[in-house]
Amino acid sequence: MPLSLLACLLALLVLRGLATNEVFHDTRIATSVDKTTVPDDLLKGGPIIDARGAKNANPVSYRIPDRTVVLSFDDGPSPEWTPKILAVLAAHHIKADFFVTGSMTTRNPELIRQIVAGGNEIGVHTFTHPDLVYQSHARIAWELAQTQVALAGVAGVHSALFRPPYSSDASALDDWTYPVIKYVGAHGYLTAFIDADTDDWKRPGVDAIVKAAMPPTPGAGRLILLHDAGGDRAQTVTALEQIIDKLQGEGYHFATISEALGAPSAMVPVHGYQLWAGKAFIWATQAAVFSLPVLVGLLAVVGFLNFGRFALMLVLAPIHARRSKRRDAWGPPITAPVTVLVPAYNELECIANTLNSLAASDYPIEVIVIDDGSTDGTSEIVEAMNLPFVRLIRQVNGGKPVALNTGIAAASYDIIVMMDGDTVFEPSTVRELVQPFGDPAIGAVAGNAKVGNRDSLIGAWQHIEYVLGHNLDRRMYDMLNIIVTIPGAVGAFRREALEQVGGMSDDTLAEDTDITMAVLCEGWRIVYAERARAWTEAPASLPQLWSQRYRWSYGSMQAMWKHRRAVTASGPAGRFGRLGLPFVVLFGVVAPLLAPLVDLFFLYGVLFTNAPVTLASWGGFIVLQGVLAWYAFHLDGEKPWHLITLPIQQLVYRQLMYIVLLQSSITALTGGRLRWQKLRRTGEVSVPVEA
Repeated sequence: MPLSLLACLLALLVLRGLATNEVFHDTRIATSVDKTTVPDDLLKGGPIIDARGAKNANPVSYRIPDRTVVLSFDDGPSPEWTPKILAVLAAHHIKADFFVTGSMTTRNPELIRQIVAGGNEIGVHTFTHPDLVYQSHARIAWELAQTQVALAGVAGVHSALFRPPYSSDASALDDWTYPVIKYVGAHGYLTAFIDADTDDWKRPGVDAIVKAAMPPTPGAGRLILLHDAGGDRAQTVTALEQIIDKLQGEGYHFATISEALGAPSAMVPVHGYQLWAGKAFIWATQAAVFSLPVLVGLLAVVGFLNFGRFALMLVLAPIHARRSKRRDAWGPPITAPVTVLVPAYNELECIANTLNSLAASDYPIEVIVIDDGSTDGTSEIVEAMNLPFVRLIRQVNGGKPVALNTGIAAASYDIIVMMDGDTVFEPSTVRELVQPFGDPAIGAVAGNAKVGNRDSLIGAWQHIEYVLGHNLDRRMYDMLNIIVTIPGAVGAFRREALEQVGGMSDDTLAEDTDITMAVLCEGWRIVYAERARAWTEAPASLPQLWSQRYRWSYGSMQAMWKHRRAVTASGPAGRFGRLGLPFVVLFGVVAPLLAPLVDLFFLYGVLFTNAPVTLASWGGFIVLQGVLAWYAFHLDGEKPWHLITLPIQQLVYRQLMYIVLLQSSITALTGGRLRWQKLRRTGEVSVPVEA
């Protein structure tokens, strides 16, 4: 469903681009003058060329009969000028030919219906107005067919009349344009060139337009070219009145091309599938045109949120970094022992590394391992290690929140550190994590979770995400006192704060976000301890990554919904509800959900409009991301060489996260439920030697 939604949005952009003549727009104009393949009788003949019939048949040309004038208008219809031209024609009871483009037809369907209702004749002038000399047969066929679809949709007709863009009189046929005329004729079109080009698009003055329209020989038939779109046509409207008055005064009769040739109308009604296919195309195109301002507005929201977030990070992160360097920032050092809780479910591969890292801790701790119904021998490994500071509690599988509550009840100390069973601590992690509790207002501390298995491409992408997207965010949120997630891999709580909120809850799949929001609502301050590093094993495959992030996204939405009443609450809960919760919703849900619009417009720009400008803009965005990421790595003391994968991450990993969030949102909106899914671990993560 998310992929289908994104594909539909891209299709809307393309349809809108077709309607506005942005897609496939080709401004090249041919200049060949060779005429070796063009028959002389066509070069010296009339403006109407019939190349229909047998493949090898010689095309024939027709002149407009004497004392007959055909007025023709190109490039429309225009909502500004076509109605004025129709009014002039109707006032003189004259019919004319309008060679319309498909793009203008889709945007102005009512004008096409007015043209037909007035007895005028419609011809095809391609869909996007390219010089067909430079186009393939497939592109020419598409230009014609798509215009016919548009005509069917707005007026229920097809037309057998055709005029090439940038055309002139028949004498201008050359070795480049003649094959196009034969190809179009083979597809059933009668090609209409001109006798008189008024050059009204150049706006040479009314007198010059009228003079160009007059026949050089009295009484000679005339097919006159004017324009009802493409710019200011005020001179055209004024000149049209004078042209009609002068030619009528000279006894000329006005007719359409079909009438002048004594042939049936070039327009034929369509029915059935062709009619409804045309209507569907017009409906979709109009929806695309009308929806573009909405999409652009949403894109502006994305830009505002992202650049606003970047600006906040760049302002607040350095302040946080300076504060973190002060060892006395929280008051007297904390030296009292703490309890470390390790909930474990089937952690056979990792639990030994986890406990060994705690054994190397430079801070006094007791460790409680809560085996939540493991079936792989996790408890046996813990017992076999026989570490004196470790207590093992076995329980029937009840989930991580239940296991943590069991540990909280058994804890001996007032500060409780929580870590995952697949995580390893550095010797100083616990000490750094608990120092902020020197401030009695602090109820919880978030540590610095690091990706341990970062040597693979997927691991490197998650490493960048953790440093840039998680830890830099936490610096910003810390300064605003709205940290909303204490990572399950490394966090600490004051027992009093946990008791006030009733301990860990299993209401959501993101128990860490849920408990953090609850503690904030009780008025406790939550801070980020950047030097309290923990090394965790990130998902090593795309399916496992999808599973983890799907659960995270869905669980976070559950937590936001659970605490929604904080928006109208008073006191600390109200502060979080009116500041923290909107931040989380805007930066954590709205911006990521709308972010695919950036990629859709990027694809649209590269594939259909101005690829160099689009690529340059995207490159500038990557550079900005790179600078911010480098700064985040610098603050975290990380070597930046993993950032060489950042461009690929933007093309692949970021899109994967979009789809995960979209799917999570759809699941939440449709009332679906997820189950906890255990990720497969390898136990390869240990504390780096140069930590």
